[in-house]
Amino acid sequence: MSKLVVSTIGPASSVQDGGRHGAQRYGLTPSGAMDRLALAAANCLVGNELFAAAIEIGPFGAAFTAREGAVRVGLAGAPRSAEISGRAMATDTSMILVDGETLRLGFARGGSFSYLAIEGAIEGEPMFGSLAVNARAGLGSPYPRPLQAGDELHAKAGSGAAERRIDLPPPADGPIRLVMGPQDDEFGGEATKLFLDSEWKISPTSDRMGYRLEGPVIKHLHGHNIVSDGTVNGSIQVSGNGAPIVLMSDRGTSGGYPKIATVISADLGRFAQIPAGRAFRFKAVSMAEAQAEVRKFAALLRTLPDRLRPIENFDLNIEALQDANVAGAAVSAVDARTWQIPSADALAKD
Repeated sequence: MSKLVVSTIGPASSVQDGGRHGAQRYGLTPSGAMDRLALAAANCLVGNELFAAAIEIGPFGAAFTAREGAVRVGLAGAPRSAEISGRAMATDTSMILVDGETLRLGFARGGSFSYLAIEGAIEGEPMFGSLAVNARAGLGSPYPRPLQAGDELHAKAGSGAAERRIDLPPPADGPIRLVMGPQDDEFGGEATKLFLDSEWKISPTSDRMGYRLEGPVIKHLHGHNIVSDGTVNGSIQVSGNGAPIVLMSDRGTSGGYPKIATVISADLGRFAQIPAGRAFRFKAVSMAEAQAEVRKFAALLRTLPDRLRPIENFDLNIEALQDANVAGAAVSAVDARTWQIPSADALAKD
C-alpha cells in the first residue's frame, strides 16, 4: 500500500469530509469541509464518493511526498501554484505522484481553502460516522488534529488511469446572500439597514468555528443575551460588542447571542473562501429564493461526473526547443518575402 507523507504544511489544514450528521441534538457539531463544492470536485477527479475524506489545505503552502508506490491525487478549490518535480500542475485536475515525488503547493490566491483528494479516499477510523477533524473536540481520523509535517496518509496504489480535469462554472461574484432572522427583531430597522448596506471584511482571527466580521457596530435593542437555541452553518450571531460572527463548520450547536441573519447554504462555500481583509457585502433574499438556490447547488453536484474531461499530455523536450531554430529563416512576420521558402529556380538565379 502506498503512502502520502506530509512534508510541510501550514495551519488550518486537516482531514475533512462531508461532516458527521444526526447527532446535533447531543451537542455534536457536524464539522466537515468549509467548501463542499471544492471537496466534491477534488474527489470526483479521482473517482471517489463526492464527500469522501480529503485534505483541506488552508491559505498557506504545503508539500506532500509519495512513498512506497505511486499515489494519484485530485486538486480543487482556491487557485494556487502546484508543481511536481519541476512540472507545473493546474488546479481542478488529477495528477500522479510516483514513488519519491513531491507535490509542492503555494499560497492560496483569491481564496482560502484547497482540497487534495487521494484516489481510493483517505483511510481512517470513523468517529460518529465521519473522519472530519474537529480539533477542539478531539474528533477525527487518522489524526484528530490539524495535519503536521511527518503525518502519513495511507492510500491505494495509483491506478494509472488517464488524468482528468473538471470544468466548473465560474464562482459568482455578487454579494453573499442571506435570509434574515431568526432574531432580526432584536435589532430594529436602523441596525438591520446598517448591516445590509455596509461593507464587511473577515478578521484574521477567524477560524473554522466562526468568521468574525470587521465593520460597523450593530446595536441590539434589548441586550445581547437570549435563551440559548439552535444554530446552523451560516448563522450570524451579533455578540455583546456589536460585532457579527458567522458560524462555520466547527460551530457550537446552540448559542445565546441573537442571530440577525443566516447565510444561505448555496453561498456558504463561496463565503468560506473569502480571504481575510477582502471587502464584501450581504444581500437579503426570500426563503423561496434560498430554497431554489440550494436545489441548483444540488443539481450542480449531480453533474460533476459529466464535467470531467481528459487531459491531453504532450511531452516536450524544453531544452531541445530552446536550442532549436523553430522560426526557421523568418525575419518579419508581416513581410512574406522574409519567411517564404524560395524555390529551386529562385535559388539558381541567385
